[in-house]
Amino acid sequence: MKIYLNGKFVHKSEAKISVFDHGFLYGDGVFEGIRAYNCLVFKLREHIERLFESAHSIMLEIPLNRDKCIAAVVETLKANNLKDAYIRMVISRGEGDLGLDPKKCYGKPTVIIIADKVSLYPEKLYKDGMEIITVPTVRNVPEALNPQIKSLNYLNNILAKIEASNCGYEEALMLDHLGYVAECTGDNIFVVEKGELYTPPQCMGTLRGITRDTVLQIARKMKIPTHEHVLTRHEVYNSQECFLTGTAAEIIPVVKVDGRKIGAGLPGKITQLLRSEFKKTTKTEGVKYTL
Repeated sequence: MKIYLNGKFVHKSEAKISVFDHGFLYGDGVFEGIRAYNCLVFKLREHIERLFESAHSIMLEIPLNRDKCIAAVVETLKANNLKDAYIRMVISRGEGDLGLDPKKCYGKPTVIIIADKVSLYPEKLYKDGMEIITVPTVRNVPEALNPQIKSLNYLNNILAKIEASNCGYEEALMLDHLGYVAECTGDNIFVVEKGELYTPPQCMGTLRGITRDTVLQIARKMKIPTHEHVLTRHEVYNSQECFLTGTAAEIIPVVKVDGRKIGAGLPGKITQLLRSEFKKTTKTEGVKYTL
């Protein structure tokens, strides 16, 4: 495996950063998770734009422009001869001292791109649906660390993931500080009620998911009414269908939440239709490359 590290490709065993890098010391940096399907990097420009938005919010200047970031992602895929892959692009603040002040970081920010294969959930869960549980850890409030920022500090999500795992679940539902449904540890959440699609608004402690936005676009094209609306667990428990979306997860049906069966307890028709249309979209929307 070849890793892109500050403009050069190095072997996985040689991909190293300083212990003084603020990304390592404090989670001071941003990242994007991206997918490639049969030599097409899905929604790459949208991912790069979100990366720059995250970086701007934490006052981190990415040392490459948008076009060069896109080119670097493609070159990383080519260097590893990958047609299908999960790509992780990481920008950290770079080397500094042991203090918090980012102004004392010297040199350029660190740029890392990793391309590998990923399988977030077992295939059986896509066929039969998954069960999730609400956990005590709430989503970060926007006034503290805005969930719109994909920062390297993912401890909020990790703590929720630990709680789910300790209870024997693959994924956890996180609420916001007001008790409304926010998102899962790595995915956005949707429910279907009376043939209409609902998902929490971005202002309610949720990340603006690329897959989330794609699903909303697909649904509108299919004339399925969509709503970005606050949800409580009551609405989730009593919905006809439920599913999660994310770059790695794509679209995965949920059939039980906190022990409550969702609908008939099987992946729903609208969920399956959206999954089918989403797969078509991954073949057409993005940046193409050749090996």
